[in-house]
Amino acid sequence: MRVARPPILLRTLAALAPALTALLGLAMGRPVAAQGSLFQARELDQSKFVLVAAPIGDGLRAQLNIYEQVTDRRPCFSTSGAAPSRVEPLLGSFNFTGICSRYMDANGYSLRVGGSDLGTVYRLSVVRQGTDNILLAAPGRNQAGPEVVVARTQGHSDGFLQFVPEPGWRLMRRYFGDRALGHIYLYRETWPGQEIGQPELVAPEAAEGVVPEATVPESTVPAASAPEAMDQPLALPSIKPTP
Repeated sequence: MRVARPPILLRTLAALAPALTALLGLAMGRPVAAQGSLFQARELDQSKFVLVAAPIGDGLRAQLNIYEQVTDRRPCFSTSGAAPSRVEPLLGSFNFTGICSRYMDANGYSLRVGGSDLGTVYRLSVVRQGTDNILLAAPGRNQAGPEVVVARTQGHSDGFLQFVPEPGWRLMRRYFGDRALGHIYLYRETWPGQEIGQPELVAPEAAEGVVPEATVPESTVPAASAPEAMDQPLALPSIKPTP
């Protein structure tokens, strides 16, 4: 005896049920836990990188840049002073292909907490705060979640300034399986405060119309700003830029 298939309308509604439930949760204003990532985060040599508050235009505003020393053929940057430390972006004075990598926007870096990729729901911005500059991670429009200070320049001055990460924050490299990608995470194991038993801070998932990164095939994910960053090696010489 053959059992009749449900009408096509019922089958369609059943298929859409999970998505409708998620949208209803967003409409009611409830924060939803961020989805687990398709990618992994792995350790890298922190001494090869510098986080920079790079001035924009007339210098009244700044954005985050990340510079990486890939090989020891030429120094990619130098630092001087303290609180704040000045950065000289030497890579801007020569063809740095294969020598340095530069990550200048959300194509090259994003926020990650534990196993959750937050690049589609959190933005990173440089904010002037009194006599300091902070690297602030904040949820995007129509998103709920905590604002978090990721790093500080520990003072203010003209030009390129070095960010010093807040406790618990470090850089990690994005991997797809065993493949190293040209993307850097600003990473923390847990949200600040969870270490001392404070209530868990829950990050939202992407707003309606934004596809969470975990569902995007790697072929559609943009590479870092520097073209060579996707293929840079991980086994780097133990050098530090000349002060």
